[in-house]
Amino acid sequence: MQVRNERSTCRPMSAAAIEFEDVKKHYGEKTVVGGLSFHVRAGECFGLLGPNGAGKTTTLRMLLGIAAPDAGTIRLCGEPIPSRARYARMRVGVVPQFDNLDPDFTVRENLLVFGRYFGLSAKQTRELVPSLLEFARLENKADARVGELSGGMKRRLTLARALVNDPDVLIMDEPTTGLDPQARHLIWERLRSLLARGKTILLTTHFMEEAERLCHRVCVIEEGRKIAEGAPRELIASEIGCDVIEIYGPDPVTLRDELAPLAVRTEISGETLFCYVDDPQPVHVKLKQRTDLRYLHRPANLEDVFLRLTGREMQD
Repeated sequence: MQVRNERSTCRPMSAAAIEFEDVKKHYGEKTVVGGLSFHVRAGECFGLLGPNGAGKTTTLRMLLGIAAPDAGTIRLCGEPIPSRARYARMRVGVVPQFDNLDPDFTVRENLLVFGRYFGLSAKQTRELVPSLLEFARLENKADARVGELSGGMKRRLTLARALVNDPDVLIMDEPTTGLDPQARHLIWERLRSLLARGKTILLTTHFMEEAERLCHRVCVIEEGRKIAEGAPRELIASEIGCDVIEIYGPDPVTLRDELAPLAVRTEISGETLFCYVDDPQPVHVKLKQRTDLRYLHRPANLEDVFLRLTGREMQD
């Protein structure tokens, strides 16, 4: 997988693979992206997080040159977007949120056909197919039609297809949505191997565990604006900074009033009370006196950060 297009080679590895500077996008009177800025360093995994409707999909569309920004500057692999999006995309692999594999083709044929979009000859693509199948762990499914594959296999094939042009940058929209835990972990392992090879990954995800495991840095956006950015562990420390006790049971409001003096902060979501504690012992003592409650004591995680920043209530 070493085919290169000299007109669209990325900048040196020390430069940013993606530059998004004060980008704005409006649809009518609605601001979808409002002055968003972030940089993705070459060789890192960068997560773009946000609730539904936060502007993540529009951001990716602008990055790929599919939609034009109303203001701001975008560079992808050193190329200005959208004016040279065609050249930038030669160095980019895209994994869409929903698989768009050709159901009439076999696994092998899906890879062979996709190589044509990047100007690869049939011979070049045929030589790449064995390594792509091995990467996706689909060697035994090369001649199977897409309809015969499981969801996890389709997702791995979509990822392998995105590597046909040996891209410098992978842009992935919800890469593991709908997968079972085993398939999700296999995708994570494959993505780590790509990072080890120096690839740059930009992903959107609703799985905070996924972002915490894979991403060097994350950017949380809401209503098209950045509300936090940093390494997952740094954000957890700065935004939460203590342990969490989740308590499940009846009447969380009364329970909150009882435990609030022992906690740094409390929150209620449905029938669950979240107690943020520096010292969990006093809360444990109280809870052991109650037989009608279940509780979980755990370290804070990126999901706590996300929910604190964007709210625990559903957003339409």
